[in-house]
Amino acid sequence: MKIPVIKKLVESYSLEQLQAAEEALAEEQTPNIEIEGEDEGEQLTHAFAAIWIKEKVLGGEEFKTALRAYTTMVRGSIS
Repeated sequence: MKIPVIKKLVESYSLEQLQAAEEALAEEQTPNIEIEGEDEGEQLTHAFAAIWIKEKVLGGEEFKTALRAYTTMVRGSIS
């Protein structure tokens, strides 16, 4: 998971574009937007993170707050 990639996705694409890209990747298709990542798994992770954060931002949270919450959630699921 690369934070700069997620930030770029949140800033560059609409929620609908991100959701369509996530769906395409989940179905092993090429998304209509460019998502950086070493493989499809990392691209899917970036898309999922961007969607989660974008939903929070659209709900009124600041990007940094939403990003921090996401990374905290990920760390919690790993430990």
